[in-house]
Parts: sequence; C-alpha cells; structure tokens
Amino acid sequence: MEFYSAYAQGFARVAACTMPVALADPEANARTVLEIARECHEDGVAVAVFPELCLSGYSIDDLLLQDVLLNAVQTAIATVVEASADLVPMLVVGAPLRHGTRLLNCAVVIKGGRVLGVAPKSYLPNYREFYERRHFAAGDDLRGTTIRVAGSDVPLGPDLIFVASDLPDLRLHVEICEDMWVPVPPSAEAALAGATVLANLSGSPITIARAEDRRLLVRSASFRNNAAYVFAAAGQGESTTDLAWDGQTMVYECGDLLGETERFPVGPRRTVVDVDLDRIRQERLRQGTFDDNRRGLDTGRPARSQVHEVGFELAPPTGDIGLRRKLDRYPFVPDDPERLALDCYEAYHIQVAGLMQRFEAIGAPKAVIGISGGLDSTHALIVATRAMDALGRPRSDVLAFTMPGFATGDTTKSLATRLATSLGVTFEEIDIKPAAEQLLKDLDHPAAGGGATYDVTYENVQAGLRTDYLFRLANQRGGIVVGTGDLSELALGWCTYGVGDQMSHYNVNAGVPKTLIQHLIRWSIDSGQFDDAANEVLGEILEQEITPELIPTVEGQRTQATEDTVGPYALQDFTLYHVLRRGYRPTKIAFLAWHAWHDAAAGEWPPGFPDDRRPAYQLREIRHWLEVFCRRFFASQFKRSALPNGPKVSAGGTMSPRGDWRMPSDAAATAWLADLERVPTS
Repeated sequence: MEFYSAYAQGFARVAACTMPVALADPEANARTVLEIARECHEDGVAVAVFPELCLSGYSIDDLLLQDVLLNAVQTAIATVVEASADLVPMLVVGAPLRHGTRLLNCAVVIKGGRVLGVAPKSYLPNYREFYERRHFAAGDDLRGTTIRVAGSDVPLGPDLIFVASDLPDLRLHVEICEDMWVPVPPSAEAALAGATVLANLSGSPITIARAEDRRLLVRSASFRNNAAYVFAAAGQGESTTDLAWDGQTMVYECGDLLGETERFPVGPRRTVVDVDLDRIRQERLRQGTFDDNRRGLDTGRPARSQVHEVGFELAPPTGDIGLRRKLDRYPFVPDDPERLALDCYEAYHIQVAGLMQRFEAIGAPKAVIGISGGLDSTHALIVATRAMDALGRPRSDVLAFTMPGFATGDTTKSLATRLATSLGVTFEEIDIKPAAEQLLKDLDHPAAGGGATYDVTYENVQAGLRTDYLFRLANQRGGIVVGTGDLSELALGWCTYGVGDQMSHYNVNAGVPKTLIQHLIRWSIDSGQFDDAANEVLGEILEQEITPELIPTVEGQRTQATEDTVGPYALQDFTLYHVLRRGYRPTKIAFLAWHAWHDAAAGEWPPGFPDDRRPAYQLREIRHWLEVFCRRFFASQFKRSALPNGPKVSAGGTMSPRGDWRMPSDAAATAWLADLERVPTS
C-alpha cells in the first residue's frame, strides 16, 4: 500500500471547471477544454466536469439547430477525444447532439481516447427566461439506447453510471442543470443504484440570489444522497443579450462544502478537491434506510431502477499528490466561530435538558456531584446548576463535594472551593485520606507503611472511595450522583470501573469529548451564563493541565499528567471521531492525522486557541498513540457496556451500549493492529 497516496487511501480528485466560451465556435471551445484538461492532468484529477453546452455555448438560441454548428461540435468532440487520450482525467463536456429526428442537450463523457457514453438532459425548462423545448427533446425516456458520436456508437441515457475498475468506489453519474431542480432528480435514482459522485453541467444564468438557491440544491443533494456533488456553471463569454452568467463552481460531499471558486471570474476557474469515497460508502453502510428507499422505488417500477454501468480504467497517479480538502484538527470542534458558538449552545442545553428530565421523572432529587477543580467536573457542575435554575429550584439543591486525596494540589482544591462558592451551591469538603489509608492497610498494601508503591490499586483506592462517598451521600441526602466522566475517557477506558468514576446515576458528560469540554466552559463565560466571580474561576480552570492527581509528585519529577499515559486528547479525539462516526481503518486515520497535524502553521484552528498551545505531531507519534488507542479501546469495552444513562450530544457519536456503540467486551484488536503495521514510522 502507498501510504501517502490519496487514491490508495480512498480519495478521488475531482474538478468543477468553468471556462470562457466562444459562442458558436466549437473548435475554439475544444482548445479551451483541452487546456483545462491538461491542467487537471497535472493536478492528478480523476473527473473534470465542464459547463452545460460548453462546446457550442449555451446562449446561442436558434444557432443550435444549424448543421454547420452541429457538424463542428462533432469535430470538436473528436478533437477532445484524440488529444486527451493520454490524460488521466475523465472529461465531462456539454454538447448539442443529433439523435434520430431530434436534438439532445448532452453531457459527453470522454476517457482514454474514446467516448464512454452520453447523458442527455432529462428535464427541459420552458418557463420565464428559458425555452429549451424550442430546440431540444427531453432525454428522460432514452434508457438503454445508443447514439453516434465522433464516428462511434456509444451508450446513451440518463441511467448511465461510469465505474472505475481500478477505483471501484468511483461511480459517476451525470445530469444537466434543470435535472437538479425537479423533485426527484435523475441523480437521486442513480445514487440509490450506487453512484457515488454526481456531476451537474449547468448553464444557469445568474439573477439575484440564484447562487444561494444552487448552493442549497447542491448541498441538499449531496447530503440526502450520501454522495459527492460536482457543479459547474457557465460563465464568461455567454451572451448577455438578455441574461448574465457567473461561472459558479462548487463541490459538496455529504452536505459539507469541499471547495468553490469565486463567481464572475475573468478566465477559466477550477474547483479541485479530493472526494472521500470511503466516507460515502460508510455513510450508506450505516444508514440502512438509504437502501430501503431503493427497494421502495423498485416496487412496481423496475425499469426505472435499472441502470447501465459503463466500465473504464482510471489509472490514477501514484505516490504523494497531497490532499486537497479541508481537514479539521478537532472534528468535534468547528473552526468557524459562529458554528462553534451554536454547537456549544446546543450541547450545553442538551445536557441541561437531559438532567432536568431525569430530575422531574424521579421525584425532584438533589444533585450530588464530586468536584476536583478540573474541566469535566467543572462543566458537570455548571450544567447541574443551570438545570436547577431552569426548574425554578434553589442552587442549594446542588450538593458539591471536594474530596482531597494523597496527591490533591492546593491549586485545584482552591479552584473547586471558589467555583462552588461563586455559584452558590451547597459545598462541603471530605478528606478521604484517612479512609484510604485504612483501606490500604487492610489490603496490606506497601503504601500503607509509607512506601512509594503507586500502582493501580493505590490510585483506585482513592477513585473508588470518592465514588463510594458520593453514592452514600446521595442515599443520605435524597439525591442522585451526577457523573462527570467524558466521552474521550470512556473510549480510552480512563475511568475506574464499578465503584469508581465510571459509575453514576446520570452522566451529563458521557456524550461530550474532552476537546469540546473546554470550549463549552469558554462559551458559558462568553455568553454570560454566570456572574463575573464564577467566570473568573472558570477562566482559571481552563488554564490547568489535565491530571487525575492520584500519585504524589516526587521532587524534581513531572506532575502526573493524564496525556502522558493515554496520549494527547487532540489526537485521540481525532481518532475517536473517525472510528466512531466514519468506521475508518487505522491506516486511513493515520494518513488523515498526519495531514491535519504535522504542520501547526497550516490549516485552521478553533477560535481562541493560543499560538503557544498549537502542537504538531509527526507520523511516528501519530502511529504510537493510534496503537495506544486501539489497545485501550478494545480492552475497555466492558466499562462501556455498563454505562449509566446520559444524553447523546454530538453527531460524532456516543459510547452508550443502548445507542451508538455496541460491541462484545471480549473482542480483540488484532486486525486493527495488523492494519496499523502498514503505517510507516516516518
């Protein structure tokens, strides 16, 4: 496997192209198409899509019916076929073609020195500024037929899907302009029949707000069809006798914008991006209703669901051609400030609403919560506080306990105390050291006599006691234990099972990854959820290093840090998202992580990320922590199989055995680790 090859990793590079058109001059337009095609070849593009009727011009009116023009179009197609024989990209160009006694508005698909097939426009607009039926016949009934183009008989129909034999997940369907605007486009049926990349050649004159309409249609088509949608509109050179043209190009994938060019360009423009074919396949694999919809359409209309597959060999470039798509370092945390603020608003209120419903359903108990001064317990505390506010109950019904142990620092203890005080909740301190010392003594543990044996028993004695106290306090004071552990910790098994922080009566943080927690706290500050005194403490908590504070710090040594053991949460949440939401293999996750993380100066960061906290990770580190993730993820399923209730928050998924994630606790990571072995160390 070529690890650094985008094609080997399941991507296909596509280009949505617009070009200056020479009206009624197919020879000149063929030259322009070939110039752009050669640029696409140099860029390693697999599919290049051009505008509607680009070989003739869209806006030539009755000249479309002239034999001189139509003959010249045939010659132009032959020129493009011959000159592109050695180019990688499959070219999709627009042309008017004669068929029987009528003229068709067509997309001609060219690859490897031949015309692979022709897709006719199915739906012809004949309203407002459009009058295409004056010149063309609709092609929606031309399934399973042929047409003669450039001296050869080739497949014709709106049902053609072009399948790459050496990249089998690349399955292209083509439709033209208005086809996208009807309630059930040809591309929808093609997607149900297996097409993964949907192309649209558009003329589409521009009027105010039409660009937004197109974007809405393209985005929704890609989202609804779990597909990539490549859109290319006519621009410079089209007649402005009565209309204008903006040359809009864009590519969406499963509802996400991968790229677009500026509108109203002078000269040709190309949106060149890498489409993730694995993502499309995985989305369809998970959404069973996608195929159910195909079965429903098949009932009573078998002829409509049949497609004609046309095979071809792509012969994509090998080696490292880069990756042309935006990659989120933090897939759970948007880079866009407005989107991040909305995500935080929704996440926060999902958690609050979940806890409110639980309170009301079981008789309005108090909220019992252990706070350490760290991120997770801080966020759970402010969620519980806001839930009481929303229910009209006093904040004193939130019972916050800090329980210092052998390694609790003065800073975190002070932060926990100040936060509880500023929020106005009931606050108490319980020193667990005497109970922990007694338990260690009962266990005949070396640390009971002052020895420096800081093993898992030593740590879990403290973690278990804290949880034990919380449950007994809940019994005593009529409350429920509000859990604080987050999604990332559950994935990595970084929690104490049973009588430990894995257990609670209701865990508000179970669906929130570690990398999002800090942004939720920052959002609560920025949005004025609490007063200045509380906000000051919250800001200080955000500056603290993540630590369980279970092992005493030895002079001259680094304080116990969670990420030294489980790995950087930035990398582990990156992996978690792509395992849980996308089902990717370790080799692909490593490839994506390397592109996202190897250069801290490249790409975007979430809002508010300080420059001095922007790390970079090289492939050796990425591979190491991926192995840690795989081993811990499989070894810890037994903890996730017994999770308490808690709301799903992110579309990225959750670990609930009643929801997004179910697996046997005795499964092995062998196959995943074997795949990881294919990742180079440099």
